[in-house]
Amino acid sequence: MSHPLFDAHRATLDAALDALRTRAHWSPYPELPSTKVYGEGADVAGKAAFDAHLGQRFELGQPGHSDWQTGEASPYGVALEVSYPACDPEVLIAAARQAMPAWQKLGADGRAGICLEILQRLNRQSFELAHAVMMTTGQGWMMAFQAGAPHAQDRALEAVAMAWREQSQVPAEAIWEKPQGKNPPLRMKKHFEIVGRGVAVVVGCSTFPTWNTYPGLFAALATGNPVIIKPHGSAVLPVAITVRTIRAVLAEHGLDPNLVSLCVVQRPETTQALVTHPDVASVDFTGGNAFGRWLLEHCRQARVYAELAGVNTIVLDSTDSYRRMLGNLAFTLSLYSGQMCTTTQAILVPAGGIATDEGHKTYDEVCADLAQAVSGFLAKPEVALAVLGAVQSRDTLERIELADSGALGRTVLASTRIAHPDYPQAQVRTPVLVACDAGDEPAYMEERFGPISFIVRVADTAAAIALSERIVSTHGALTCGLYSTSDAVIDAMTDATLRSKVALSINLTGGVFVNQSAAFSDFHGTGGNPAANASYADAAFVASRFVVVQRRYHV
Repeated sequence: MSHPLFDAHRATLDAALDALRTRAHWSPYPELPSTKVYGEGADVAGKAAFDAHLGQRFELGQPGHSDWQTGEASPYGVALEVSYPACDPEVLIAAARQAMPAWQKLGADGRAGICLEILQRLNRQSFELAHAVMMTTGQGWMMAFQAGAPHAQDRALEAVAMAWREQSQVPAEAIWEKPQGKNPPLRMKKHFEIVGRGVAVVVGCSTFPTWNTYPGLFAALATGNPVIIKPHGSAVLPVAITVRTIRAVLAEHGLDPNLVSLCVVQRPETTQALVTHPDVASVDFTGGNAFGRWLLEHCRQARVYAELAGVNTIVLDSTDSYRRMLGNLAFTLSLYSGQMCTTTQAILVPAGGIATDEGHKTYDEVCADLAQAVSGFLAKPEVALAVLGAVQSRDTLERIELADSGALGRTVLASTRIAHPDYPQAQVRTPVLVACDAGDEPAYMEERFGPISFIVRVADTAAAIALSERIVSTHGALTCGLYSTSDAVIDAMTDATLRSKVALSINLTGGVFVNQSAAFSDFHGTGGNPAANASYADAAFVASRFVVVQRRYHV
């Protein structure tokens, strides 16, 4: 007998499985913040729910609670002042282990049903989550709604569907019969039990606290594991809202809510002790190389799924739509002030220039035209504020100032600050473009997170392709792009990206951008280069989170 929630949400699961099979466009969670979709008054109720958190203690009812912690500072200058429960990680781990057996007994169907119910609840809270994401990350409103709520929920559902599919390949039981010639056959009954590996820890990031957290969270849950989320100290609220909703759904269905908990810590050594605990079987992490590499080196007892820094590249060879190419690039470089792991950093342009539908363009003309395209795109303050959002951290501001100073190359477009009429303390900065030569590797061949991009002059297209491949293979990348009207160049770039194992976007001139990734269709990362050792979401992302334990006997 299947779980009632599995039956209730089976149509959604089947549609997700079909989308994974076909890789066609599909989403059950509407991406537009429309009250026609989410219900009359959903926007007002969501804002009120967000406002109700401000200046308050965020009660979760978790064990091991000893104190309250605060410290989030909004990039928009809004006083958040939310206090979160500080709980002993040892106690949370013990409680998680205690909650695990009942979760395992639900089976893959039951776990999928509960997860789908959770996602439905979270989708109803999309406006509340969007405000929380916006005010903790600095994202603009539309991006905060889409990436912070429905798109994050898409990625979660993708992980749940992938996990269910992998588990469904294992039958619950089987009769094994081996012929013995003239003797009676050997007959055995075998049972196969799917068991989660153990406590999962998901370490959140400051810029995408839901989109980058949900895949690991729901992959671990769906495969039978309890989860402890350690959010980034700058973006706790969206994760806390998520944890509260999950715990409520679990409790409503007779399950121990301590299956999922929030672990807010301030000291790095506390986080290190948590992720290296013997009972922690998996760690998901998105963030910088320093801590990511520490995790990979020290968490020997766990499977680590890490998305780290990279240097994303685009090669410009030729185009039959020059203005649309520039427009696409301008949006790509401006979106959320470049604070995305998928934003292009190195634009590789032949020294001899490129062929276009407007005639030949020299390297210097490409630099000037791209700078003009970015400036023109952001000329209207209302557009700039919506697209750029606010700079999330002081470290990013310092990187912008360094690039602006000319220390990294010739400044083609300087970054400017835009005053925000609603949030005067917000640090809104336009992109900075730096021109440099291929030999200036120390400048462009490391991730400089934020609205900072380099227009790198290379000998020719072949050299650009070779340099792109070397950058990806050595430093990693999540995205790679190419503009070319030549089939031979496209084939050469395709081969280079297959060798370096990075996703390639070719001649994007419409409403799709290299730094965007669609759930159920696009694989986010390949797991094959230094930028990430896992992908959202392939079978490997979920299958290693559980084991199959069998028992057998003669019948």
